[in-house]
Amino acid sequence: MPRTAPPAALVLGAGGLIPFLGLAALVILGQSPFGVSPRPLLAAYGAVIASFLGGLRWGAAAASPAGRGADYAVAVVPSLVAWAALFAPAPWDLRVLGALVLAWGLVDQDLPRRGLVPAWLGRLRLVLSGVAGLALLAAGFLSAS
Repeated sequence: MPRTAPPAALVLGAGGLIPFLGLAALVILGQSPFGVSPRPLLAAYGAVIASFLGGLRWGAAAASPAGRGADYAVAVVPSLVAWAALFAPAPWDLRVLGALVLAWGLVDQDLPRRGLVPAWLGRLRLVLSGVAGLALLAAGFLSAS
């Protein structure tokens, strides 16, 4: 497995943070430049990304010759929690999603240790999940609603 992240993973991963950072800033500032509140947009994007993170674990389990049933079960947790968070009232929607994304960056650290994904992916996930989770939490704690 490659030791360093492919440039595309770095660029696309960083690009995926733009909606988190931009929408969180708009939520915190109370701005609605799109004619719609940025809060539901941020919550929806957070839920989509949380589901993507579960898919990463599912894919790692499927690619492993010894795919464990527990990995498949754990893989559905982010989607279920994120979906439930979309029904939570503000500010709990963003707080739950932020905690979920942050925690999942740590939960998935067993994947590189077990050799299911390259080590660079574990490091990249920590950074991306850290920034995304903190943006969601900041919007959830610093917004007016």
